[in-house]
Amino acid sequence: MHVAHEAKREPSTSTAHAMCAESVVETAASAVRKIAPLWSLQNFVAVNPYLAFTDRSFGDTAEVMARVAGARVTMRRELYLNALAEGRIQQRDLDAALDEASSNRTEFGTSARLLRRCAGPGWNPERLRLRTVADVASELTGRNWSRQVTDRISFWAAAHFDRGQSMWRSPWQDRSPYEAWRAEAALDRTPEVMGLTGYRASVRALPESPDEMIVAAETRLGIPRAGLETYFHRLSRSIGGWVAYARGLGWDAALHGDSENSATDLLAVRLAWEICLLDNIPGLEAVWFGWRHSFSEGRRERDPELELDLILHGAYEHSAQRRLLASLSPNPVRRPPDLRPRIQAVFCIDVRSEVIRRHLEAQSPEIETMGFAGFFGVAMKHVALGRQDGGSHCPALLVPRYRIEEAFEGVSERQAQRWARQHAQRGRFAKAWKAFRSGAVSSFGFVETIGLGYAAKLVGDTLGLTRPTPDPRYSGHSSHSAAHLAPQLEPSEQNESGIPHADRVALAEGILRGLTLTTGLARIVLFVGHGATTVNNPHATGLDCGACGGHDGKENARVAARILNDSMARRALRDRGIDVPEDTLFVAGHHDTTTDELSILDRSLVPLSHRHDLDELLNCFDAASSSARRERSRALGIPSHASVDEAVRARSCDWSQVRPEWGLAGCQAFIVAPRYRTVGRNLGGRAFLHSYDWRRDKDFSTLEQIMTAPMVVASWISLQYFASTVDNATFGAGDKVLHNVVGALGVLEGNGGDLRVGLPLQSVHSGTQWVHEPLRLSVIIEAPRDAIERVIRQHAALRELTDNGWIHLFSMDELGVVTHRYRGDARWQALDQSHAIQVSDDQSPSETYHESTTSRSRIEESYPIV
Repeated sequence: MHVAHEAKREPSTSTAHAMCAESVVETAASAVRKIAPLWSLQNFVAVNPYLAFTDRSFGDTAEVMARVAGARVTMRRELYLNALAEGRIQQRDLDAALDEASSNRTEFGTSARLLRRCAGPGWNPERLRLRTVADVASELTGRNWSRQVTDRISFWAAAHFDRGQSMWRSPWQDRSPYEAWRAEAALDRTPEVMGLTGYRASVRALPESPDEMIVAAETRLGIPRAGLETYFHRLSRSIGGWVAYARGLGWDAALHGDSENSATDLLAVRLAWEICLLDNIPGLEAVWFGWRHSFSEGRRERDPELELDLILHGAYEHSAQRRLLASLSPNPVRRPPDLRPRIQAVFCIDVRSEVIRRHLEAQSPEIETMGFAGFFGVAMKHVALGRQDGGSHCPALLVPRYRIEEAFEGVSERQAQRWARQHAQRGRFAKAWKAFRSGAVSSFGFVETIGLGYAAKLVGDTLGLTRPTPDPRYSGHSSHSAAHLAPQLEPSEQNESGIPHADRVALAEGILRGLTLTTGLARIVLFVGHGATTVNNPHATGLDCGACGGHDGKENARVAARILNDSMARRALRDRGIDVPEDTLFVAGHHDTTTDELSILDRSLVPLSHRHDLDELLNCFDAASSSARRERSRALGIPSHASVDEAVRARSCDWSQVRPEWGLAGCQAFIVAPRYRTVGRNLGGRAFLHSYDWRRDKDFSTLEQIMTAPMVVASWISLQYFASTVDNATFGAGDKVLHNVVGALGVLEGNGGDLRVGLPLQSVHSGTQWVHEPLRLSVIIEAPRDAIERVIRQHAALRELTDNGWIHLFSMDELGVVTHRYRGDARWQALDQSHAIQVSDDQSPSETYHESTTSRSRIEESYPIV
């Protein structure tokens, strides 16, 4: 009986152990999923750094971030107190914030009592940060082992994940990250020189697989199960940049139905370092086990200092919202319904478009602008001439559906093939020349023999004398040459490229219905893609079109125009209730957001019947661009006596310029309404403007599409700027002047440390004051409230964003009045219109912010500004 009993117990124990191990590994996977993905510099797009926490409240997330990273989610209290002293935050703002945090009425009582509690520096998240083994080792030995561990992992990861920057590949690059690290670490003597005398022996004793490593580390460290995920999250944050990059790899793999576990492997590597430290620092293990009690995840009362800062931040946002709503008072400007516009220009919803749209409309009453996601509904991979592969020109949330290649048109097939071969040869020569310049041996010969020949270019670049050579295909004033490079839409079975006819019809319908532009089309409808001209800027793609995956949007504009000019597609659209006038021509345009240059693409395709209209439009372009540059010059710090046009253009090709433009800094609102609600209003380049008329959206499917895609992407952008402002050390990229590109995928700040995420400090700070105002996105939608609620109910992700306070949602009525605020759980609060403040039409909300911050523009010691 005893033997039989033991025989029964053994499988049970083994099964329980296996279940326990599986649970630990899943906890590790859950921990790394709490870090938002990061894409490489080739397509640096905005990501919400709080992505995994939208199911929690803003306040709860603040506590978690403090515990795992010592990070802030609000500004330092000084900013709010200065805003109060200046009258920017008013009594009614404090009352509104207290109402939203009603559970604290007992704690703080009235707003007057709250203000008496504000003395002091505010909440300090650093004191809540969990200690790791490396942290305890640093305290015990007086040596910064936390930094040393991060540096060693970062140096290894740079070689392992390298995307072609290094000429010598890691010999273990084909293995999984943990296996590659273990193979290299077993040979690495550097840690032993640093004082870990038995490091290589410890590495060789580690488990061979990452899952086994994670389970073994959990047993050795003895972390209480209640705090295990928090501890894993804390370790992941210590190398959070590399884990974020690995999460990006996993994100892309999941979009294509694959799996990728590099992020969990990196956690296994970090755990391995914890074990190696315990093995090789005398006395550390005994000290370490004294710290484990701090990992309990028991529920604690929220720190009153944090609660106070959260209320002050809420009041700060209420103040900004009052100014925004005042600038959106009912607009008397509206085009007569029977007046057909001569030009309709469709811009990306990007906040930078708001400025140029306003100035373009001011040139002629016959010009109407509209806002739409900048990939124009065409999720594609664009393959440039001579390339074998291309980039994804669509939001990171989508998978490219079509492969679009370039080819020469307007010449004989033989001539086109000859030019294509020459183009490919130039590309191969450029690649070989770059390899020669960068080679470990040949680079010295290059400097010795060729280097002096670069003197003229170096001097020209340094003095800002060099100008980028414009591509005649995209110049607004290029000749009407017959030969041109064009996207090929006809399907090709050979390389699986092109767009089938049926899909072209569906895309055409989707574009026009997405714009609610099914009637009243102008004689010329212009799709304006956008990109940014900068030099010596690792984060250049972050200034390009985010809706195009961090690429220039001109190719999407060209494809959209071609689709809608297709006569077969137009005939099919008539059967679907959309009658495009015979004289309507769709044209592709381009907006350079750094210089505010507007241009026409593929001018040779414009028929004679429309060239006069086009010439007049180009004159409007020149005037609008110059006017927009004058407006933006104030924020760029260009003196009023300078030649503004030349000064702005010079910034785009100045290799020492750390602020060629401000990107989307200042973004505050996402407005979904017809353009006539905002036309003529100066929104200061702070609003995403998406055209939408709910009266033409019978089943509200377009509203659903807007709320689940562009609105979510806009919230990602807003929260990336928010986080990079409130805590650039954790969520930003630090000082651009100290950046070193690593692996052609990201940057380090200085010669070591973690891979940096988010935005450089110079993208949100001018050197004397904050340029971005950290505000959660205010979304204003003109549509029936029950329709908005229906969309929210159908999508859990939207419920989390709106109910947990990650965006502020407002509804606009049929008169253009913002009447209600969404309070979560299908509840709306009517707004008191008497509380609106007045902002004059010639003063934008952003200008108000710049002026009010001048007196409090001290540079905080923790943010070195260059």
